Amino acid sequence: MPHYHKLGKIPPKRHTIFRKPDGNLYAEELVSTEGFSDVYSLVYHAYPPTNVLEVEDAYSVAPKVAVNHNMQHRSFNGFNVKPEDDYLKSRVPVLVNNDVYIHVAAPKNSMKDYFFKNSQADEVIFIHEGSGVLKTIYGDLKFGYGDHLVIPRGTIYQFEFKDENNRLFIVESFSPIRYPKRYINKFGQLLEHSPFCERDIRQPENLVCNDELGDFKVLIKRDDHIFPYHYDHHPFDLIGWDGNHYPYAFSIHDFEPITGRVHQPPPVHQTFEAHNFVMCAFVPRLYDYHPEAIPAPYNHSNVDSDEVLYYVDGDFMSRKHVERGQITLHPIGIPHGPHPGTVEKSIGAKETKELAVMVDTFKPLKLTEQALELEDPDYYKSWIV
Repeated sequence: MPHYHKLGKIPPKRHTIFRKPDGNLYAEELVSTEGFSDVYSLVYHAYPPTNVLEVEDAYSVAPKVAVNHNMQHRSFNGFNVKPEDDYLKSRVPVLVNNDVYIHVAAPKNSMKDYFFKNSQADEVIFIHEGSGVLKTIYGDLKFGYGDHLVIPRGTIYQFEFKDENNRLFIVESFSPIRYPKRYINKFGQLLEHSPFCERDIRQPENLVCNDELGDFKVLIKRDDHIFPYHYDHHPFDLIGWDGNHYPYAFSIHDFEPITGRVHQPPPVHQTFEAHNFVMCAFVPRLYDYHPEAIPAPYNHSNVDSDEVLYYVDGDFMSRKHVERGQITLHPIGIPHGPHPGTVEKSIGAKETKELAVMVDTFKPLKLTEQALELEDPDYYKSWIV
């Protein structure tokens, strides 16, 4: 959960008179979660956020599921997704269930003709390749290689990419994205043993009030449909805001790995949690330092979770061959582990340069039609010598 932050101009007391230089009132809006019971922000608009010119017909963007019941290790090449000019069209759902959608995307162009708001889910957008600025109603977030952009539901945003070479790994969560409970104290502060702290969280900056009237299209996602809304004013018309509900950035390169004398379990790599799934970051780190330690991970039966790994960079001691952008799925109910020969090879090694993002879901994932187009169908045989 991000901590209290404010930008721009706000009145000294909430829900009180706050006038523009011309004497008209700014429009106060409460952006709240779980009704009025969880985190929120108060934002102040130049124009009422309710001024809608037109609502076009909605259209479906629901994932097309090809495999409802999976009991097989799978691998997909995310970099085989072809680049698309449009950001939203570039988002390709690969693995889905009722708690989370996992996408890959390769957008070429910035969002110039529309804005986007996901009203059904929080989003964590991992930047594998590319850089630019995420523009939101709360201000700007500069981003680059290795950044997690955490965008809470209801946030209107626009991507401004530096060039056409962009690769994204997107986790769409139907429950709030939070820091792991074991890393925060009762006041919400990240604890000393957490692998990251508040200094590593980048908050929005450079708030600019776009005091513009016209016809501005905002594509709003809800219930797997896009609802095209036209507003009579620029969506980024805030003069100021404060609160705890806003987007932020966290770089995987700022994650400090927890190591030990023997192999540490995946939870030490956790970055975020949500209802029925967690996220982790595997980063360069020293190996285990017990004199008899085996650095390669042991075989593991996923009794309670589907495990998804998105490979970013580096060599993985437990795999014979991985590619950048590769996604592996190791499902509930069957064991997985290091490839033959990798255990012996890992003994005596001092460090790893691996970089990956993991999503563990506590309900089975379904495969989309697009996932099958990206699949290596023989991956489940890769443990045979």
